[in-house]
Amino acid sequence: MRIDRPGPVGQRQWTPVTAGNAGLAFGLELAMLAALCYWGFKTGSTLATRLLLGIGAPALAAAVWGLFLAAGGPRYRLPVAAEIVLKLLVLGTAALALYATGRTTLAVVYGALVAVSVAVEYSTR
Repeated sequence: MRIDRPGPVGQRQWTPVTAGNAGLAFGLELAMLAALCYWGFKTGSTLATRLLLGIGAPALAAAVWGLFLAAGGPRYRLPVAAEIVLKLLVLGTAALALYATGRTTLAVVYGALVAVSVAVEYSTR
């Protein structure tokens, strides 16, 4: 099989690398939601702001992901370059959230895994 378009959608030829990266990417997506939730509940000064940030930030990230980046086929297709940039931005917010809460080492490890995962995802043809 030949892949017409790099990334998660299309007629992908599964190899151990692409299958492992798909698992890593899914784990990073879940970790992004958890990190944004953690950041929101740690950042807010009142219960209302903690709830708003702790629930709202992951909900916003999930909405953007579902509209533009979903692996099963997003609602709105973007050019590949824009898709890569948006994916790095959305996943990168979790690294920034971890850094902002004092989890520097975790933020660096998460950011490095994001960079590797996105690079593998869009370079495998």
